[in-house]
Amino acid sequence: MAILNTDHRSFPLVELEGHSPDPEQFMAYVARVSNPNNQDNPNFAGLLGYCIKNAHWSVFEHASMTLKVTTTLDIATQILRHRSFCFQQLSRRYAGEADAPLNIHMPQLRAPHPKNRQKSVDELPEATQLWFEAKLDQHFRDAEEIYKAMLDHGVAKECARAILPQAAETTLYMTANCRSWMHYIALRGGHGTQEEHMLVAHKARAIFSQVFPTCYAACSDLDWKL
Repeated sequence: MAILNTDHRSFPLVELEGHSPDPEQFMAYVARVSNPNNQDNPNFAGLLGYCIKNAHWSVFEHASMTLKVTTTLDIATQILRHRSFCFQQLSRRYAGEADAPLNIHMPQLRAPHPKNRQKSVDELPEATQLWFEAKLDQHFRDAEEIYKAMLDHGVAKECARAILPQAAETTLYMTANCRSWMHYIALRGGHGTQEEHMLVAHKARAIFSQVFPTCYAACSDLDWKL
């Protein structure tokens, strides 16, 4: 097991796994169903921008994107609440340490926001952070020891995994149509989202800008207030 200090530049990991072919051109083709003589028109930026500005969202349900996200169990739990997505998550019922090395990420310890219950602030005294980080380090190592001992004594992986902390690393695939991605990025990329989850949304937005550049530009023009 590795206990890692989270580096926001490299973790969480968000990677593109696949997307619909020519996704924006195809969405425009579908949008022009009532004008079949113009369906192959390659000029679609204005059409898609108009649909976003005027909330004609059904157009954007015809192309999809899949991302691979490596994060911690607590953030994965938040992500899984987005029910318009399709998910596949690493299961330690089957995957042992040899299949998926057990990494545990030391959480960034912050103080609660004085007014907003959905936020935290980086204002904990350094001495407090260091004291609890030392305690957490030992807690994580104890959890690893118990986990491995359970497996060594014949406890099934599906039972032994219950001892693992929420800071343990997990991997999941997220698949959704363009509409869902736009609203996920708008919601989770804004205030009120836990910082670690916001980082996932920001990295997803960077990939979205490459796969759906016209939609990205239109959403940016609206400051992602969709």
